[in-house]
Amino acid sequence: MDYAGALVGLGNPGNRYAGTRHNCGFAFVDFVLEKAQVDGHAEALNGAKFQCDLWRFRMPGLAGQWLAAKPLTMMNASGRSAQPLLAWHRLDPRRLIVAHDELDIPAGELRYKVGGGNAGHNGLASICGQLGNGDFGRLRIGIGRPPHKGDVINWVLGRPDAEDASRIAAAMPDALEVFLAAAAGDTAKAARLARAAGRDAA
Repeated sequence: MDYAGALVGLGNPGNRYAGTRHNCGFAFVDFVLEKAQVDGHAEALNGAKFQCDLWRFRMPGLAGQWLAAKPLTMMNASGRSAQPLLAWHRLDPRRLIVAHDELDIPAGELRYKVGGGNAGHNGLASICGQLGNGDFGRLRIGIGRPPHKGDVINWVLGRPDAEDASRIAAAMPDALEVFLAAAAGDTAKAARLARAAGRDAA
């Protein structure tokens, strides 16, 4: 079956990491699949050969069927899942949208871009390294920076407080609209929607 693209949410597998800031990408995939089950269709697939939990889905506003994946490789090796997933399904990296946490954006704000640097995000770096380029979409979900410098690892692997968790959860519907615009190939609209959501959250 041909797919229109792939949504890959980044995170770490297992209950130990559930709900942590670093797992915002996983949370977004879960949100998308929940919406697809209500308004469209979502079906679990066997992702073992790609080292991921895998689904196919469709929903209103989305052209064709898309794959959704949550790599099971641990964050820093995400490319070992994303690259074979795209290769097997003959998807160009430009049809990949990666949802991930972003330190440099306040909690609950969003940004979208195609290509660019990785800003120290090891999951993105792994995907770029495995694909050989970074020409894919990045849906960036803000988690903010820790109040004390040098505490980044504990921050991203920790769970947000109630206020930040509420902001991140509230951003998910806006993130879905950003994804739909990006999936349609309208990068400018996706970026504009993301920034508007960020202003609303500020």
